Amino acid sequence: MSTENKAKTAATTADTGFGTRASGNAPAAKVAYTRRFPRFAIDMRLQVKMFQAGEFRACWGRSTEMGQDGIGATLTGSLEPGEIVTLDIPLPLAPYPIKVRAIVRYRQGLRYGFEFLTLNDSQRDTIRRVCEYLATKA
Repeated sequence: MSTENKAKTAATTADTGFGTRASGNAPAAKVAYTRRFPRFAIDMRLQVKMFQAGEFRACWGRSTEMGQDGIGATLTGSLEPGEIVTLDIPLPLAPYPIKVRAIVRYRQGLRYGFEFLTLNDSQRDTIRRVCEYLATKA
């Protein structure tokens, strides 16, 4: 692979995430997609609340990255892609943790990717400001 092609591949991979898609009885295949918003490294403790097996449960985790549309985290619990959860996220620049609904978009071992589902204007503005702040620290 030429140096120019390697550089193009690296630049493309930096803004690309991976998910899985399965159809019918076919095994899941990796599918590349382009993120709507850039992700920024962020390390903080967060709580995930979910409804499983007829009861409410909670687990703790650590965030790994965040963007305006979602967050990545390593968790102590077990979730499946497509599950809806509530995230309690103590963001820098925010006086108290924000509570948002999110869907599990991917799982790789203990690492999870969440897409925010319902953000009010205040939450959206706080997350945007935090991402702008994190962009200056990168």
